Amino acid sequence: MAGGCAGSSDDEGSGRRIVASGVSGGEGGLDSTAGGQIPTVPGSASSAAGKDSAHSASTPAAGPTVLIAGTSLTAGLGLDPDDAYPAVLQQLADSAGLAARIVNGGSSGETSAGLARRMDWLLTEPPAVVVIETGANDGLRGVDPAATKANLREIVATVRKRAPSAKVLIVQMEAPPNLGEAYTARFRAMYAEVARESGATLVPFLLEGVAGVPSLNQADGIHPNERGARLVAENVWRSLAPVLAEVDQARKIR
Repeated sequence: MAGGCAGSSDDEGSGRRIVASGVSGGEGGLDSTAGGQIPTVPGSASSAAGKDSAHSASTPAAGPTVLIAGTSLTAGLGLDPDDAYPAVLQQLADSAGLAARIVNGGSSGETSAGLARRMDWLLTEPPAVVVIETGANDGLRGVDPAATKANLREIVATVRKRAPSAKVLIVQMEAPPNLGEAYTARFRAMYAEVARESGATLVPFLLEGVAGVPSLNQADGIHPNERGARLVAENVWRSLAPVLAEVDQARKIR
């Protein structure tokens, strides 16, 4: 594993609270009320008071909607909205000539259970592609991987129900190594298992090449900085680009 998680999470869910200081990478479970909360932009979906918000990663673009549902790693905690990796993905899509509107559905400190509860709202307008980045806070809390796996299945099932034609991508995450080899192995394996059984595309580890590299992370040692976020976007792009090409081709045929 190139890295795991660091920090602590106060989000909902069962399991013991784990503080994994000094472990590289992952989701810090930080509050979305600090500098990491990204404001809703004109023309984007917005929530009622007290709920999370989803917003376009950059200036709304024409084309199929790509929803990225995730944690503060997706929300871009500590970054300018235009530097968060979903915004970089929008730039990559534009440069590749692939029509897409990337929507950042990140929420800081959220567990897989929280995302499972939030998915109905995020899917109010059915997207063409859904990227699921969740589980890092579960690892921080030592949540049983079986529970996280069940939540991941529920999240995918909600997408299948609300947006039957949507392409689904599941992002591989890793658990802190201090939880032991048995735990981290079960945690790692569940992503491929859910992707395989649901027909989703598995995206390799989100923080590959970024976790544990001081020059690519913010001062907290947890969240990618601007350079790190660009590398994270490139990690995701390698899996997302062929899916967008397929969606774009189908759209042109119709």
